[in-house]
Amino acid sequence: MALVLTTLASGLWTALLLVNLQISPKVPWAVGAMSVLLWSMWQYGGGRWWPSKTSPARRALLRANRVSPRVFTMALVSGACSLVALTGIWIVLFQTGLMRGNQVSELSRYPTLTVVAVLTMAALVGAFTEEAAFRGYFQVALEREFSAPVAIVIAALALTPGHGVTQGFAWPTVLFYLLVDGMLGLTAYLCNSVWPGVAVHAIGLLIFFALVWPFDSRRPLGGNAVADWWFWLHAAQAVVFSVLAVVAFHHLSSVTPGRQADVTARTAADAPR
Repeated sequence: MALVLTTLASGLWTALLLVNLQISPKVPWAVGAMSVLLWSMWQYGGGRWWPSKTSPARRALLRANRVSPRVFTMALVSGACSLVALTGIWIVLFQTGLMRGNQVSELSRYPTLTVVAVLTMAALVGAFTEEAAFRGYFQVALEREFSAPVAIVIAALALTPGHGVTQGFAWPTVLFYLLVDGMLGLTAYLCNSVWPGVAVHAIGLLIFFALVWPFDSRRPLGGNAVADWWFWLHAAQAVVFSVLAVVAFHHLSSVTPGRQADVTARTAADAPR
């Protein structure tokens, strides 16, 4: 169901965007339409609309819990270090020449307002739907039955087919997205909330949309990459910020004592059905 919901949301956004760009590219009305749809899905997922006996369970499974400013800030720091590391990891893995990469649609011929609005909404759709479906509903359900590390890994593996269909199943691609989804799963677990992950996820997508994926076609591949000093700079970036991310997550775990996801799981399990 998590896969179906994320695919449905992505399909709706793609359909709206294609029609918008064909009919009236100067007016990004698809962004407004998708905002309403996304907000409506989030409200229902959180048990706020059409209340029923399952509303408390839906609210708990969504895991859209409030977090303190200290926890949220530390989660953003951990996420920022991770994003810098993941940027370097993507570039290094891409330059092996084994992965297909992520094809970004050519938007330069459209007005700046449309491009900015479309990329922002694309990042929000990806962040909200995946965090709600996988780090919320799916991972919380898994945490009822398994330990947190196992639940995080299973949730990350469940996303592999979706990434693979659009970007291939080469091992560098699979490895990269397992790292991304593992990081976001850990963030949701430690914070007992999907909100920090939504922020990190959306920022990460914007970074890759604007600064990474459009330039992949210009990067040297295979043996030519080794002779490029940018390759080694990105490799060093990946190593240094991976270490910083581990330190940041360790600190995040120390400022969230007792706020583990099993609390949410028990609440959902005890809710009337």
